[in-house]
Amino acid sequence: MLSFRPFAAAVTLACILAACAPRQDYRGVTLDEDKLSLITVGQTTEAQVGALLGSPSTTSTFPEWGTTYYYISSETEAVAFLAPELIDQQVVAINFDKDNKVKSIKRYGLKDGKQVAFVDRETPTRGKELTVLEQLFGNLGRFNSASGGATGNTGGYRP
Repeated sequence: MLSFRPFAAAVTLACILAACAPRQDYRGVTLDEDKLSLITVGQTTEAQVGALLGSPSTTSTFPEWGTTYYYISSETEAVAFLAPELIDQQVVAINFDKDNKVKSIKRYGLKDGKQVAFVDRETPTRGKELTVLEQLFGNLGRFNSASGGATGNTGGYRP
């Protein structure tokens, strides 16, 4: 009769190894190169770009510089519980002139990006910072009396 233990150990080992396999995640807009090649600088309009490529990931926020469509895609890889690592990132920026025709098409990759260090400081607020105990016991003695008026209040109306 076969023992159950070797079979259970093999299944457990297979599950552990499967959990450590890298997991890839694709996000954003993957552009079709054939459709992108149909865009001609100086001739294709903003509406035609939208019809060919679909909605952009984002658009420029400064309309006085002209409209720019950004199509962004990224690939990340995560192993087990570790933080995901950025493998590849592609950005296609299509800039339009004042007549809503394509002015330029630029491509940016992972090597063109820059790391930005976020500042984790907080803006100080006015007022006193209370501890947990001060918050819990701070209202003791400030409750209303049984007659409906505030304790120690002598200037209000009393029937």
